[in-house]
Amino acid sequence: MAEETLAALRSLMASHSPPLHALVVPSQDYHQSEYVSARDKRREFVSGFTGSAGLALITMNEALLWTDGRYFLQAAQQLSNQWKLMRMGEDPAVDIWMADNLPKEAAIGVDTWCVSVETAHKWERVFAKKQQKLVQTTTNLVDEVWKSRPPAEVNPVMVHPLEFSGRCVADKLKDLREKLVQEKARAIIITGLDEVAWLYNIRGTDVSYCPVVHAFAVVTLVSAFLYVDNRKLSSEVTSFMEENGIEVRDYGEVSKDVTLLASDQLVHSSSSKGSQTSSSLGEETKANGSADKGNDLIWVDPGQCCFALYSKLNAEKVRRQQSPIALAKALKNPVEMEGLKKAHIRDGAAVVQYLVWLDKQMQEIYGASGYFIEAETTCQKKQPNVLKLTEVSVSDKLEEFRASKEHFRGLSFPTISSVGSNAAIIHYSPAVETCAELDPDCIYLFDSGAQYLDGTTDITRTVHFGKPTQHEKACYTAVLKGHIALGNARFPNGTNGNTLDILARTALWRYGLDYRHGTGHGIGSYLNVHEGPHQISFRPAATNVPLQVSMTVTDEPGYYEDGNFGVRLENVLIIKEADTKFNFGEKGYLSFDHITWAPYQRKLIDLSLLVPEEVEWLNDYHSKCKEILAPYLNVAEMAWLSKATEPVAA
Repeated sequence: MAEETLAALRSLMASHSPPLHALVVPSQDYHQSEYVSARDKRREFVSGFTGSAGLALITMNEALLWTDGRYFLQAAQQLSNQWKLMRMGEDPAVDIWMADNLPKEAAIGVDTWCVSVETAHKWERVFAKKQQKLVQTTTNLVDEVWKSRPPAEVNPVMVHPLEFSGRCVADKLKDLREKLVQEKARAIIITGLDEVAWLYNIRGTDVSYCPVVHAFAVVTLVSAFLYVDNRKLSSEVTSFMEENGIEVRDYGEVSKDVTLLASDQLVHSSSSKGSQTSSSLGEETKANGSADKGNDLIWVDPGQCCFALYSKLNAEKVRRQQSPIALAKALKNPVEMEGLKKAHIRDGAAVVQYLVWLDKQMQEIYGASGYFIEAETTCQKKQPNVLKLTEVSVSDKLEEFRASKEHFRGLSFPTISSVGSNAAIIHYSPAVETCAELDPDCIYLFDSGAQYLDGTTDITRTVHFGKPTQHEKACYTAVLKGHIALGNARFPNGTNGNTLDILARTALWRYGLDYRHGTGHGIGSYLNVHEGPHQISFRPAATNVPLQVSMTVTDEPGYYEDGNFGVRLENVLIIKEADTKFNFGEKGYLSFDHITWAPYQRKLIDLSLLVPEEVEWLNDYHSKCKEILAPYLNVAEMAWLSKATEPVAA
């Protein structure tokens, strides 16, 4: 199948005008989304690689797939011999490879709706050295050969009520317009699905695991537009948009309207009820002296806006800067903060119920020593060929426990449920046909989360139901030490996540160990599980935005031993002001609050490697777990948790 697909694409490349020397197939959709709908998984279709991050390049003689360290093992397993794996950070970047390996004046095709302004400009700078050119394909060539491409779904748009969003649309638009005035801009084009959803207080189900709607938005100093399939709108949503001065237009009209915007001809429909609202907004803005001739720029986020829309603008009249919505969305308001805390408590109860159930199953089916007792020898399955626990069946059970909780709306990403060597695949995704059976003599890692109306969750725990090796315990403990070190950090205002990343790695580095992923990402309020603009990472992007009060961020160091096992521990943290004795430089200091509640497995901890402060933190965290989760557990579950959280001594 892969060979036929490549042959069909190469035929289209040869007949294209101009003929293409190479075709780039990105992972992204028209909104540069991390997770995309089934019909937008073009890179997965052509390559067979199912990871969320990567880029495919097809030439007349080669097919190459770039991905990052999270997916090296997975890609190596999934790619056919028609493909060559290119490891980001180790092999030449795709633009460098093309400049070095494609002929002078080569035409490199791409659907510019699926490439950001930032990426396109970077490639063009590299290509210019050999007079190579980036070519907008006449159609998306992958769509031409993808005969079984899933149809577009018509899923309803929902209003996200104030009791969960915490801020009304009018206030968000007011703040946004103030930012536009500050930056001498008269409009902003919003392409990120989570930003559109957050700004207009809407949610949807267009993308699995992300409660977003396929939509664009344009906001000017006097008007606001939403571009969406009208069939998705109920009368309630339509009225909500009108009340907030937002004119709804068809999804496909965004291209034409951006052209109008460029020439300052984009106006509200005179028949729109919303136009009256926006006119009053405009009069207010003008009365304040904001909408003068100095505001003539159009703001686009170069990392998010697709090159196709940007190309319709006058480049000299564009403010290329990160969207102001990214930071506004990351700074959680009090309602969102409270909702996130409550969602994580219910989620923690679901995780504990899952561990109680799994512990019992492992003992009954496999004769495992269980969650608490370390086996003397390896385990023997008690009932072979009768009962079977697999990576998929147990993750389904975890989803059941979550689904029983208030405000549950689905998972926040595909559950990573991984046994033994599969746990070494950082973003492993088990499939029913090929997944492993649980093994009491192997580490089991599960990384999972849920979408609740009041918050999004993400948690990772690593456990063993038999006898862990001393090496496994040492690795788990090193990861735990890094997890504690980061969570306990105090740092001055203005500190970025690149600075803090080392705290999570130091314990591993002492042994010459490390991991190939970032340490922390923001998390949405019933939105995307991965949220910027901040992060905790070794990557340069983590220097861009300082950590600030009311941001959320994960704390998730790990260690992965190819072919053997993997360890990761993850909690969600909220950044708060720190109570420090001194205040050097009058900067003010920050610290973290954990809002994830589930025990760490004492059996996997080598207590001799912990210092007293770490033991104290562990006991304090476990004491809070027991206290906070008690109202959500029955007697048997509470007895299990009490045992799991008994104090330890070094």
